[in-house]
Amino acid sequence: MPELPEVETIAASLRPKIVGLKIAEIRLLLPKLLRGDPEDLRKLRGRRIEGVRRRGKMLLMSCDGGLHLLFHLKMTGQFHWAARRARIDLHTRLRITFREPGPELRFRDVRKFAVLRVLVTDRPLESAALRILGPEPLETSSAEFGRLLRTRKGRLKSLLLNQAFLAGIGNIYADEILFDAGLHPLRRAGSLTAPEIRRLGASVLKILEGAVAAGGSSIRDYKDADGMDGLFQHAHRVYGRKGGPCVRCGDAVRRLVIGGRSSFFCPRCQRARA
Repeated sequence: MPELPEVETIAASLRPKIVGLKIAEIRLLLPKLLRGDPEDLRKLRGRRIEGVRRRGKMLLMSCDGGLHLLFHLKMTGQFHWAARRARIDLHTRLRITFREPGPELRFRDVRKFAVLRVLVTDRPLESAALRILGPEPLETSSAEFGRLLRTRKGRLKSLLLNQAFLAGIGNIYADEILFDAGLHPLRRAGSLTAPEIRRLGASVLKILEGAVAAGGSSIRDYKDADGMDGLFQHAHRVYGRKGGPCVRCGDAVRRLVIGGRSSFFCPRCQRARA
């Protein structure tokens, strides 16, 4: 599933292409993609796209008149900037054409898990779909991160995946963050010392900023709107590396299942407390 760095990269690749364009037509090719009334899509005809941004793992396209398209890419959602006469891929679920000449925007989703909502509001970040999210990790100070962490008692891996705690972190980056911080995924948040909290907060920023700079991680399906792969998968130190040598100590990377999710860690560099 695209996480914060991937969705941030997609937003950045879409912004110069579509901001300022007026929507001519939105063609919904998979009805279940849309949560809501199809008539809401028709309200977007003639609307100018004013902004593209990320919130958590979701992408928000905002138009004039307080209308917004909110995409949750789920497992395999992708945007393609395609020539209007280009062949339509079997997995294309949505097409957006513009009044201006040039390419169209297509949304592709192999697994059919993605979700689209139309928001009609001047305050989209306060909508029901977005207000449940926690703070943005890249916008949270070290002091605020420490305060948030001290209110929690759960396991670190599960906590980092909790979108109500921090928005945008998924399985890949939670593992990489915990390895960078030298913390076991089963450690309880309430057991962390002040230096460990500071170290974890620094690792959140380091890993996410590095991944955004690298264009995200392309492991299976992810590409940006230009069809480009991310590069951060080459910097993964534990994720998906079960049995391989730890890049720090040489011990074998191990895998745990926590809350139904695979977790990769080094048992020597990320020791569990007794």
